[in-house]
Amino acid sequence: MAEWTGWRVVAAMVLATSGPGLGAARAAPPILVIEDNDFLGPGGSDLQSVLPLLAHPSVRLLGLTVATGDGWENAEAAHLLRFLEVAGRPDVPVAEGAVYPLVNSVGRMAAWQRRFGPIPWKGAWGGTGSIDGTPEREPAVGRLDEGAPRIRAVAEPAASFLIREVHAHPHQVTIVEAGPMTNLALAIRLDPGFAATARQLVFMGGLLDRGMMAATGNADWASDFNLIFDPEAAHIVLTADWPRIVSLGNVSDAVTMTPALMDRIAAVPTPLTAYLKRYAAPLPLWDEMASAVAVDPSLVTRSVETYMDVDLDDGVDYGHAHVWNAALAPRGMGLRPVVVVQSIDTGRFVDGFVKDAQFTPHPHP
Repeated sequence: MAEWTGWRVVAAMVLATSGPGLGAARAAPPILVIEDNDFLGPGGSDLQSVLPLLAHPSVRLLGLTVATGDGWENAEAAHLLRFLEVAGRPDVPVAEGAVYPLVNSVGRMAAWQRRFGPIPWKGAWGGTGSIDGTPEREPAVGRLDEGAPRIRAVAEPAASFLIREVHAHPHQVTIVEAGPMTNLALAIRLDPGFAATARQLVFMGGLLDRGMMAATGNADWASDFNLIFDPEAAHIVLTADWPRIVSLGNVSDAVTMTPALMDRIAAVPTPLTAYLKRYAAPLPLWDEMASAVAVDPSLVTRSVETYMDVDLDDGVDYGHAHVWNAALAPRGMGLRPVVVVQSIDTGRFVDGFVKDAQFTPHPHP
């Protein structure tokens, strides 16, 4: 007994004298993330996608970049800034970005619809309604129901912000892309080494073989809006030399925001959970899932590696994703391997999202 007691004393002394250094050696490096998105507000999937990145203690959120998509860029940025204030994280940098797609426009989308039929969700260019009457130019930001933000975006365009942060942390930054890819395409064209200098790209998009769902189910949930809105940008991004690309397409419909789920979140009363409940939308947790998988890849239970590109032909498939296996992929087209997530641990994802939404703000270095 005395011998065991003596050993415990010696062990305690060793740990006491070497603890800080030992702990530092074993500490995992932070997960560095930038999210690019079309942050439609005041509620819904776009803004809620920030929660896994704000709440996870291992994540260092370097910033958020904004592009037109679900809404016009200037209004999205305003909603995002106000959301960060409510969440208690006004320190997170927000960089405003692309107001228009690289090639697509209101007129081109209207012409496509006349030939091939309505696009269920047109984002800033008509939502679920008509594209007729949509202005060709970005309108001024109107009154925000949640109140105007007091904080402001950084004085740097999104593409420049992305390039600077990725080069400041080479091979460490995960880019979460949950909207049209215009900002990333601009960064790639400005700096051809941008993609290779990042750690990986995780994006929400790449819906595959959804024709029957569009015909018999919710056509909006079967429409790959993030790619359709700016197909040329998606092609540039998916053929860039990222070390790793992960796509959450079909699987992103797996979990929907329901009243019961929101009640679980609101069971812990905070200004943020009250805000989320007020502006809850009965939509799939599309973008939230992309952020969660970027932070915790172990959520993925099944995936397949493919080669993916976006159709740029002037036809019915314009803006739609196509995939091939390695043996059948077109040669000389710059196609990259893309890991397509096919299923996730939905129970653990939902439990984690509830916890993320109830987080207490904590400072990040």
